[in-house]
Amino acid sequence: MALLRIPGAVDPHVHLRDLDWAHKATVTRETAAALAGGYWAVLDMPNTPPDTVTAERLQAKYAFVGERARCDFGLYMGADQDADGSEYVAAAPEAVGLKMYCDHTTGSLLLDDQKTRRRHLRAWAATSGRPVAVHAEGETLAAVLGLVRETSVRVHFCHVSTATEMALLRRGKEDGLPISIGVTPHHLYLEAADRERLGGFAMVKPPLKTTADREALWGAVLDGTVDTIESDHAPHTRAEKASADPPFGLPGLETTMPLMATAVHERGLREERLVELLATNAQRIFSLAPPAETFTLVDLDDGYLIRDEDLHCSPGWSPYSGMRVRGRVREVRIRGRVVFDGERVLAAPGEGRRLWP
Repeated sequence: MALLRIPGAVDPHVHLRDLDWAHKATVTRETAAALAGGYWAVLDMPNTPPDTVTAERLQAKYAFVGERARCDFGLYMGADQDADGSEYVAAAPEAVGLKMYCDHTTGSLLLDDQKTRRRHLRAWAATSGRPVAVHAEGETLAAVLGLVRETSVRVHFCHVSTATEMALLRRGKEDGLPISIGVTPHHLYLEAADRERLGGFAMVKPPLKTTADREALWGAVLDGTVDTIESDHAPHTRAEKASADPPFGLPGLETTMPLMATAVHERGLREERLVELLATNAQRIFSLAPPAETFTLVDLDDGYLIRDEDLHCSPGWSPYSGMRVRGRVREVRIRGRVVFDGERVLAAPGEGRRLWP
């Protein structure tokens, strides 16, 4: 049995739902899924209604999640099209970062012009040194990268999905821009052709792309260009995804780590690189320090089938159901305590701690 120790695994991009979307998923169930998936901490996005766009809403959400979370957690602030940025003075010290939605996705936080994006980037940077996480695709990504050149604000580009986008960002890194790059497992393991097989269960933003795009992403994962693997865990019910108008999003907290561990065998991903992608790079980007004796043990030799019935998350389905992977989470410890023993989540609701202040 080849056990890999991962210190303080972090998923920097999740949607825990609950609040007005409790019918989709709950914090208690999704943070249980995070522990079963091998994570110490998750960073939750702001577009679950009521959107986290004021200091008051951020504090209320911290209190709500804190009563229910089983793993440690942090919360993003959301950039609001109609706001002027003054709200960041009170909110920035509490948030793990600012999220800017620059292309259409689930929710109502779209920033659809460069003037507004520039305003929010500058307002955030004036109050916080933590990064701005950006949803931007295609031409919009190029436009936001231009704003980084102009403002030098730290930006994390979420769920990059095409070869063209990756080439632009690689050049940005070569030019010394303060950027980091996240990629999801579904853009590495699925592609547009899978939509015929999966139907609404493959509906995601950014959309699944071509084989050539997938291979370009893998190249960037292997050569060190990509900083983090982020699940973009976005649960919806089976009924919603099977409907005539399925919402965007896939669950992924429990499958990200085994999928990437499988790449150690199938793609030649180095174990040290796997640790960077799942833990230490996110810690660096978001200024996180895992507590003492906080780690995950992954059995890289254990092969098994992903099955819906084994999942802890609220939706109880996965686009990878029936897929064979190699890399089972055997144990998760937080502050020296076993919170997942390979089969059972042992942490109770409310035991998870906010990451700061």
